[in-house]
Amino acid sequence: MCRRKSPVRRLLGYVSPYAYLLMIGLLCTIMASLLNLVVYWIVKELVDTVLIGSDAVNMNRMLNTTVVGVIILFAVKGIFAYGQVYFMSFVGHRVVTDLRGEVYNHLQYMPIEYHESKHTGEMISGITNDVAVLQAGVSSGLADLISQTVMSVGILGLMFYLDWRLSLVTLSIMPAVVWVVGKAGNKLRRITGLIQSAIADVTTVLQETLSGIKVIKAFTMEAREMERFRRENEGNFEASMRGVKVHAFISPLIELLSVLGLAGVLWFGGRRVIQGGLTVGEFMAFLGAAGTLPTPLARFSSSYGGLNQALGAALRVFGLLDQSPEIIDFKDAISIPGPIEGRIDFDSVSFEYRTDEPVLHDIEFTVMPGEIVALVGPSGSGKTTIANLIPRFYQPESGKVYIDGYDISKVTLRSLRSQIGLVPQETVLFSMSVSENIAYGNPNAGMEDIINAAGLANAHDFIMGLPLQYDTVVGEKGATLSGGERQRIAIARAILRDPRILILDEATSSLDPESEAEVQEALTRLLRNRTTLVIAHRMSTIQMADRILVIDKGRIVESGNHEELMAKGGLYSRLASLGFSSGFKGGA
Repeated sequence: MCRRKSPVRRLLGYVSPYAYLLMIGLLCTIMASLLNLVVYWIVKELVDTVLIGSDAVNMNRMLNTTVVGVIILFAVKGIFAYGQVYFMSFVGHRVVTDLRGEVYNHLQYMPIEYHESKHTGEMISGITNDVAVLQAGVSSGLADLISQTVMSVGILGLMFYLDWRLSLVTLSIMPAVVWVVGKAGNKLRRITGLIQSAIADVTTVLQETLSGIKVIKAFTMEAREMERFRRENEGNFEASMRGVKVHAFISPLIELLSVLGLAGVLWFGGRRVIQGGLTVGEFMAFLGAAGTLPTPLARFSSSYGGLNQALGAALRVFGLLDQSPEIIDFKDAISIPGPIEGRIDFDSVSFEYRTDEPVLHDIEFTVMPGEIVALVGPSGSGKTTIANLIPRFYQPESGKVYIDGYDISKVTLRSLRSQIGLVPQETVLFSMSVSENIAYGNPNAGMEDIINAAGLANAHDFIMGLPLQYDTVVGEKGATLSGGERQRIAIARAILRDPRILILDEATSSLDPESEAEVQEALTRLLRNRTTLVIAHRMSTIQMADRILVIDKGRIVESGNHEELMAKGGLYSRLASLGFSSGFKGGA
């Protein structure tokens, strides 16, 4: 059994293409940190040679040299500090950009059932918040951790060089510091998971309420939604404050422990100076180093906590990337040679979303090339599921679906779906221009082809009335257009794609009579000479069909044209008497 790589090793895999830049950044980090240590040696020389020396001429010369040296020192340190920030940030941003792109691409290939089972806000949080935490850990967190490690080691080395006895007194407190850092790091990793989960919940509520604002206002549910958002927002606040408490507690605790050690240094070191074991300059340099030691230690603990947060985020990001993608092509999958004729065969197809809860039972039917077949039936009968099996959004539990005699499970998804057009009941438009939306399924189409498709869809006239005509950006989900206008753009998109097989989820069910007439006329042109499977809700669409399949509880219970089915007096006849829109609308 193959062992999964640790999140650290997987992160290093994303860093490796930029390893040379990372090494430059780390070198700059080390040099900037080491140059900080030179200050303590300057303090020693300044006190012993300049301030308490006896040769006035030499003292003045040393003072001038020291001042110039300090200026040069910090100028050089500034160059290395710039390199540290730039190169480490570049690597961090580059890694996160790559990872965010991979997460997004992976979501594109996740199966339909994954997207239907996840909140949109949860997926958005994974791409934005979790990856942002990773960015902080890779760039600033890693650089700061190394910087503070070099500072801590360098300060300790200088302290031991100046006086090993004093150093041991100072380090007597270190075991307690290490224990505190370790405990805090583990706790921060757990809290980070809670924080990111809370952020995902907030994002989900935000996405749902803003996209459904019309329904909220129509039902005067503003107060309820504000309370729901307040609860999730407060939950996020409480989770964040748990992390803040750990961060706020750890730094002063480490500083307090360090000051206890420093108090011992002052007492023991003062006695060493009095006894002649240390010069005043050495003692002053030692005090400066020992007094500074708590700062890199505290920042080390903070950076360590940040890296633990980043590892927590990495676990969630890699957990998403480890999810199995959409039904993949077999190694020996073939491409359907196009253009196809458009014959569809269902051979004893059964399907279930959940184990032991079948949705379809031994479905068998054939749609001949150019035939229009309507699927009708009560809500939840399995109509949409049948339609979703044709482009392989789902895989049958048993049985086969064939296109022109090809088993669709053995052909490439791209070649299969390139032959299929989809016009959903709820039109999906993207926040781009009208022409880009029409050409969405055929990006190489020319402007003349786009205009011709719009004309056939009865969309050209209203498009020419838009502010920028075909260059008008329609807004998120086509919010600037009416329902009928959105549907006609969707039909133009399908016309331009020119598929041999068309799946139509009743496109006129929610339109006013005037818009419905425009859309119905466009649909008549779209359906011409195509194999069409229609999930039908209205008589106007049903009567366009050459054949009607009546679905009930996952089975085909009746088949025929309108007159034949009405004459049978079965389910079709009973539901027709109730009105097709109310009887058949919605559901699987």
